[in-house]
Amino acid sequence: MTKIKLWTLLLVLILTILVESASAELNDEEQLGKEIFFDKISDPDSMACADCHAPQYGYTGPIAGINVKGSVYRGAVPQRFGNRKPPSAAYATLSPIFHYDEAEGLFVGGNFWDGRATGEILGNPAADQAMGPFLNPVEQNNPSKEAVLEQIATSKYAGLWESVWGEPISYATQEEIDMNYGRAALAIAAYENSSEVNQFSSKYDAYLEDEADLTDEELWGLELFNGEAMCSNCHPSAPGPNGESPLFTDFTYDNLGIPKNPDNPFYDMDTVYLDDGSPINPDGANWVDPGLGGFLATVPEWEELADENKGKHKVPTLRNVNQQPGNYFPKAYGHNGYFKSLEDIVHFYNTRDNESVEWPEPEVPENINTEEMGNLGLNDSEEKAIVAFLKTLSDGYYVPE
Repeated sequence: MTKIKLWTLLLVLILTILVESASAELNDEEQLGKEIFFDKISDPDSMACADCHAPQYGYTGPIAGINVKGSVYRGAVPQRFGNRKPPSAAYATLSPIFHYDEAEGLFVGGNFWDGRATGEILGNPAADQAMGPFLNPVEQNNPSKEAVLEQIATSKYAGLWESVWGEPISYATQEEIDMNYGRAALAIAAYENSSEVNQFSSKYDAYLEDEADLTDEELWGLELFNGEAMCSNCHPSAPGPNGESPLFTDFTYDNLGIPKNPDNPFYDMDTVYLDDGSPINPDGANWVDPGLGGFLATVPEWEELADENKGKHKVPTLRNVNQQPGNYFPKAYGHNGYFKSLEDIVHFYNTRDNESVEWPEPEVPENINTEEMGNLGLNDSEEKAIVAFLKTLSDGYYVPE
């Protein structure tokens, strides 16, 4: 075994121990949510939430081979794939309920890349999101809410359910099924909202608390981030008005002009079928990701705004954007994982519209953000400085008080 591989394994072990030790600080509801999050509640029983949202990788995809190619993770039925890379489950609980900001003329909040987990059902977009993958046939593929509850009821942590909710889990009636399925999602959201997941423990957090110094390059990157590069327009880096830690997202939606990811396995899903005999993706290679516009088209209240939001996706938090075990683990960036490094996506932001730099055509040419990115005029050293700053946003640098 090489020294690099050995150090990588040691780092993974250390991170795992740190995460596990933090679980002692969880309350009962958070611990219940953690148990469900890591339980392989799927059909077949091979897939947990954590399989696509792994802590050591910033609660995103943990498989190197997938990240460097299609970036979309297979479901419990291994021939089935969805259409987008896993978003981070960390800091997702801080997104507001999905709504239209009349003053700004844009949509804010919700979860999933297209905002369809609005938070209107359970009062929290993260909880609404947690209800989706269990029943999605290209993800955990459970046949019903009842099937999910049955697995929780027979788990080793079933007693914790009664401690949290004051009664044993039940699913004899549709009312009980709906109520307790929502409770399972709320518990997951409670875990995702815990200090184990939302740690605010990066080098940048330590810097804001005068517990660490940034290097000259990192400080230059921060200056560019807030200035010429205009990153902070959508990824605010300053503390809130009452000293709240910055979240590095404004929870809005944008079309960055990202090209299609040609390795996305969803393009082959016209030949893979669901149990009812229908293809997962009837459009095959011609499929175009409508993003937010696709969701809005399904909501009568907002369908007239669908076209002007086509191709827009949720602005992700940049927290943990470089979280990985070791320095060489490949991660994927963008809603479809087109970019394979921070260097790549920063270069794209800087040069997308520069005629001397060739990029593939955007997947959705309408509604592209041309005001805050595309031809920023940054040089190589400035791009590297921004990347250096982004690497200060990974949790685990220090222990906040």
